[in-house]
Formats: sequence, structure tokens, C-alpha cells
Amino acid sequence: MGLYSNFIFPHMLEYLLGSKQAMEFRRRTLADARGDVLEIGFGTGLNLECYPAAVQRLTIIDPAKLLPRRVAKRIAAVHMPVEEAFLDAEHLPFQNARFDTVVSTWTLCTIPDAVGALQEVRRVLKPDGKLLFLEHGRSGDATIARKQDRWNGVQRVVGLGCNLNRPIDELISGAGLKIRSLDRFQMPRTPKIGAEHYLGVASV
Repeated sequence: MGLYSNFIFPHMLEYLLGSKQAMEFRRRTLADARGDVLEIGFGTGLNLECYPAAVQRLTIIDPAKLLPRRVAKRIAAVHMPVEEAFLDAEHLPFQNARFDTVVSTWTLCTIPDAVGALQEVRRVLKPDGKLLFLEHGRSGDATIARKQDRWNGVQRVVGLGCNLNRPIDELISGAGLKIRSLDRFQMPRTPKIGAEHYLGVASV
């Protein structure tokens, strides 16, 4: 799996999640980011160019080191200082109520203990802070949801742990966060089994 996970898969992510359409949704999601920001699951750094000027500092974490040269160039091009760490989101080494904003884009599908990670997000968010999220997940259409369940095992192998069928809103609420806004939509030009998306804001 070394060649696939270290080279082929990161380039697949770049192609699928770096499209013009995906970048437009990233910008929409990150428009309210401000202050001291934590991004969980930064992948290949595609969010970096989408952060607004209101972001003063960015901490990015991911358990995998994907396309490091490309990530380094993207970090060098942004306006704010960036701190990079390779660790999982279930155990964040940050003090309580540190961050103004936490960002998760196409990440909660893959974290093994998503609720545990979201509880950590809740812990490190300031009382007036925001979680900004953009995720694919379980369809509201029962027929499609059954197909997601049926194919989820294959998806987990191909997507290196990515799940098709996670109910993102339920995971966020289950971790004690309050959803302030939520837009559920079908991603255009995407197979129905992976088209259901959740874009929103949550707080402590």
C-alpha cells in the first residue's frame, strides 16, 4: 500500500478535491474563518489559498504527510504564519479554549473516532468560536443510503479509511457541539452514492 497511499492516493485527492467546483465550496466554507485557526486533516493543503485575511494564525494537523513539497510551497504562499503537525485529531495537544475557528473539510469521513475528534474540537474552541465544516456523508434518501452501506467496505479500502455513510450532523451534535447552520445538498456532477454533502457552522 506504500506506493498507493504515498503517491497515487494523494494525487487522486488533488484531482477530485481540487477541482474548480470543490474550491468554490472550500471558499464558501472558510469565508467566516478568523483569528487563531486550527484545521484538522489538511491533506495536501488545498484550503490554504481559501483562507480570508481575517485569519491571523493557522495550525494544520494530519496523521499523514502527503505531497510535502507541494504543501511547503502552498504554506510559503499564504499571508499568515502556519504551524504544521503530524498527529491525529482524537488527541489534540492544545490547551482548552485556544482557537477562534476550527476547520474540517472532507475529513470527518475518515477519522477513526470522529466523535472523539469532535469532542476535542469542542474542548479547544473558544466559547464564541466556530467549527466550519464541509463533508460528504450519509444520504437522506433511504435507497441511496442502503447503497452507501453496501459499498462502504470497498470505499474504505480505496479511500484509505474514508466512509460513505457517516451522518455528519448527528456526529457533530453527538459530540456536544451545537449546529448553528447547515446546508445539505447534492454535489453537482458527482455519483449519487457520494454526492450528499453537509456544509455548515457549529459552536460550543
